[in-house]
Amino acid sequence: MEGGCDCGEVRYRMTSGPLIVHCCHCRWCQRESGSSYALNAMIETDRLELLTGEAEMVNTPTNSGKGQQVARCPRCRLALWSHYAGGGDALAFVRVGTLDEPGQLRPDVHIFTESRQPWVNLDGDIPVFERYYRADEVWPPDSLKRMQKLRAG
Repeated sequence: MEGGCDCGEVRYRMTSGPLIVHCCHCRWCQRESGSSYALNAMIETDRLELLTGEAEMVNTPTNSGKGQQVARCPRCRLALWSHYAGGGDALAFVRVGTLDEPGQLRPDVHIFTESRQPWVNLDGDIPVFERYYRADEVWPPDSLKRMQKLRAG
């Protein structure tokens, strides 16, 4: 899957499917995205290939206080992916809306729904959590193996 910014200066490719796709309803993601939630595809950074341009890393605060590094196009300033302090540079959270075909990735899980907008309907087959969850209870086995490999170095 390929994606990029609005002006076309920065283009990227995800060389595999993501570990998981989060639909986060926390207030921080609402503010950051300017929408009701953020849709992020979590993937190993070594599976995120820069095709053209260079993303500028911008320090941004988070609710945890640990912050995140947001990769933005230096020209149009669009946020393309981020690295949260907990995962460091090894994990990227790709903004699904920046993919050329964002409809290919539906959310695997809704998180921090305690602060979702009251008109967002979460009926359906996607797991819903008021806060976060345990990966070993939600992630597919292949994603758990990939994460173990990543942590092993």
